[in-house]
Amino acid sequence: MRETVFEAYEKVEAREIKELQVTATVLRHKKSGARIFLMENDDENKVFTIGFRTPVSDSTGVPHIMEHSVLCGSRKFPVKDPFVELVKGSLNTFLNAMTYSDKTVYPVASTNDKDFQNLMDVYLDAVFHPNIYLNEKIFMQEGWHYELKEENGPLAINGVVYNEMKGVFSSPESVLDRYTRRVLFPDTPYCNESGGDPEEIPSLTYEQFLDFHRTYYHPSNSYIYLYGNMDMEEKLAFLDREYLSHYDRCTVDSEIPMQKAFVPKEEYEIFYPIAEEEEEKGKTFLSVNTVVGTDLNPRLYVAFQILEYVLLSAAGAPLKEALVDAGIGTDVYGGYDSGILQPVFSVVAKNTDKDKREQFLTVIRETLERLVRDGIGEKALEAGINYFEFKYREADFGPYPKGLMYGLQCFDSWLYEENDPFMHLEFEDTFAYLKEKKDEGYFENLIREYLLNSLHQAVIILSPKKGLEEEREKALEKKLAEKLAAMTTDERRALIRKTEELERYQEEPSPREALETIPMLSREDIGREAAKLGGINKETAGVPVLHTELFTSRIGYLRLAFDVSGISQEDWPYLGFLKYVLGLVNTKNYSYKELSNEINIETGGIDTYLGTYPVTGDEVGTFRAALEVSAKAFYGKLGKALELIHEIIYSSSFEDDKRLHELAARARSRAKERLLGAGHSTAVLRAGSYYSPVSAFGDATAGMEYYELLKGLETDFDGGKEKLREKLRELSERIFRKENLFVSFTGDEEGYLAFEQPFSEFAAKLSEGGEKKSFPIGRILAGQVSMEKKNEGIRTSSQVQYVARCGNFRKKGFAYTGALRILQVILGYEYLWIKVRVQGGAYGVMNGFGRSGDGYFVSYRDPNLGKTVQVFEGVPEYLETFDADEREMTKYVIGTISGMDTPMNPSAKGARNMVMYLAGVTQKDLDEERRQVLTATKEDIRALADLVRAVLSEGVICALGGDTKISANQELFGTTVRLS
Repeated sequence: MRETVFEAYEKVEAREIKELQVTATVLRHKKSGARIFLMENDDENKVFTIGFRTPVSDSTGVPHIMEHSVLCGSRKFPVKDPFVELVKGSLNTFLNAMTYSDKTVYPVASTNDKDFQNLMDVYLDAVFHPNIYLNEKIFMQEGWHYELKEENGPLAINGVVYNEMKGVFSSPESVLDRYTRRVLFPDTPYCNESGGDPEEIPSLTYEQFLDFHRTYYHPSNSYIYLYGNMDMEEKLAFLDREYLSHYDRCTVDSEIPMQKAFVPKEEYEIFYPIAEEEEEKGKTFLSVNTVVGTDLNPRLYVAFQILEYVLLSAAGAPLKEALVDAGIGTDVYGGYDSGILQPVFSVVAKNTDKDKREQFLTVIRETLERLVRDGIGEKALEAGINYFEFKYREADFGPYPKGLMYGLQCFDSWLYEENDPFMHLEFEDTFAYLKEKKDEGYFENLIREYLLNSLHQAVIILSPKKGLEEEREKALEKKLAEKLAAMTTDERRALIRKTEELERYQEEPSPREALETIPMLSREDIGREAAKLGGINKETAGVPVLHTELFTSRIGYLRLAFDVSGISQEDWPYLGFLKYVLGLVNTKNYSYKELSNEINIETGGIDTYLGTYPVTGDEVGTFRAALEVSAKAFYGKLGKALELIHEIIYSSSFEDDKRLHELAARARSRAKERLLGAGHSTAVLRAGSYYSPVSAFGDATAGMEYYELLKGLETDFDGGKEKLREKLRELSERIFRKENLFVSFTGDEEGYLAFEQPFSEFAAKLSEGGEKKSFPIGRILAGQVSMEKKNEGIRTSSQVQYVARCGNFRKKGFAYTGALRILQVILGYEYLWIKVRVQGGAYGVMNGFGRSGDGYFVSYRDPNLGKTVQVFEGVPEYLETFDADEREMTKYVIGTISGMDTPMNPSAKGARNMVMYLAGVTQKDLDEERRQVLTATKEDIRALADLVRAVLSEGVICALGGDTKISANQELFGTTVRLS
């Protein structure tokens, strides 16, 4: 480290983290007091994060509103929304900000050195020099504000965070989770809702908001993290020169206090809304929640993750099974929340009744006492330990950079022990200890000490209440009406002016000179070639195999895709249930409990999926579909993984009525939670099912139609069980045949050699008899699928809406072009962003256009409905007059390429190759798409107006939302239904 850089920082500690193969250093900036953690390695996907400890004293959501607001312009970058400018015009691989219960973090990532430096600079200036002090409208837009359009009203409340949290508080699971912390930590910041309670957000004043920034957004309260392959000395010099050296160290009282020991009340009851026509019986949540030590015990930190798996998550987990067997709830979940100083272990029974409270607690206590007395079981513990050790070693975080996830994990110790961000990143000694102690009663003693003998425990009941949402709406309407009535004429006119001024501010673009302060790359900085499709077509034992040859640390990634094109449309919902139950029922040689343990002892996991692959070269609507079984295992265990897959697909028993009924009830519970929680996806899929064969398949196997099957199975299982068993057996026999099979394998050549012999043995045992496919798997033709345009308004108890408009442009003769990817960026962060999010107050808005021709527009946690539909209808007109100079177009191109060039781990690369192969997308197609993106002009974007008009001309709409909004927009829908 250069002397000038070293002088600015105090080295606290440096050491190798062998598990991550990085050199890690903890520093303290001498002048400002900023904490620095460096993890230097050869990963090109570089990560920067700055975080602040942000405890809260109320539930007004001030840290959450601050997180949104500091990214709305700063001293050096005075544009209205630098975050959006970066999304549109950088090669970031991650760009976001997150508010937690006790911290707020701002992470960015990029593989491009120049881009990474730009991202760092914009984020640092945003947090230290935001424009919030210059413009109250930022607080009003992102947090909350009163709206008044006419003197006689109505008066309304709007704001991005306000509407986001109305959506969050519409989920009973979220309400329960938030109330749990309020009960367990009454004397600490955790008792408050850092995201903001919609009933309390409007009490936050602008001055309180600014005081929060003055207090906590100082380098002395900051945690700065740098990861990857970069010149660390250069980055430290930049931090010191541009930002940290301008501040003097000060004392910031942000320490998270420990909750002093106390015994909570015997019982707490809260309520969530259901519709008048819904039954209250069987809709209660029962929960018991226990504080478990602190986050600063690394063995406890991992051990309770393992206990969560063993007790609640694994198939046949004893705590979950005991509660279900006792008839206490159709779904049992919970687990270990380790993201706070004092973690909480929760057990929740869903879809039960209040009068089962005592039985609920008795079953839990008796089950835990039995496990302590008789032992948890060697196999279960071995499976749990292996499951988590595999996850820690593999470090597969899906689309998220691993450097990002390591950084977030280090906060679990660093935030509370300022010199130790290493604690939870070094795991080898912990796993060695747990393996050694598992047969000595270690885990049983944890149950005794922390779960059975703890007094820091709360029983919380979440009960349904009819009409509660209507009560809240009326109470808010009354409160706003009274406030309006109390206003003088001058006050009303002043508020109307303020509303108009905010609208003008939101509509006005940032000045060109301000936009040009945001640093950006040029088109010349972008690679010209699309990422290569690396699959090699092979054949092993008469089965086509796509081999993606990559170094994978001796882990083989295997995906077996069985064609389902021969399955009739009426059986698609049963196909969805078959996918769900495989691996969760008894087989010839294993009980489902033994099977779960065996899978997690021998492999990194075996999962089932339904994959769909629109075939763009065929008739519009044609697609391939497969029931897929995936596995990951070390090379030496691939044979065992294939044995277990064979056991699952050929020996699964569907004769246990009790088990099938349990699985149907659990599947319904989780499907409903998913449909409501991801309402935007639900609306798009349902709308697509009216005209798109692939969406109709998706809705029937995972959407609303599938949910209707599950509801029927749960409510009248006896009436449907014979048909269910027959369908599951019939589908298995028809699908799992050698001629239906296509395989994707990801691993190096050594791995393929380790795969070939056991796979040949596996293939020799497959059923045969059908016609060999000319392509690896067959196709479902558009003409084979029956569809009906319903245009549904789906009524829920939500306080917000999810509004979708969908259609297909290929049906009207338009071809796919790479310019559509740019259009997605332009609409998502210009027209739709401004109209639906900034002005409309929705938390999010999305759009997309696929090679199949299917296109969609959808809003997320939206206070509006009809107004949003009108915005969607205005897209073609916006495009016809679209204008952008060369700098703007370059920005959109770079932002588009960012989404196309996201780094992928080996597993993701193998999956991509498989998707492209089955969809018939070639390297030539990808190269042409990239060329179209890189050379796009504003004329290319204008030319898409008629294509978008074709999508909208389908006349398809679907919306999920509250009764009031659905009823007020009844004319938009062909029918309305209740999701219950």
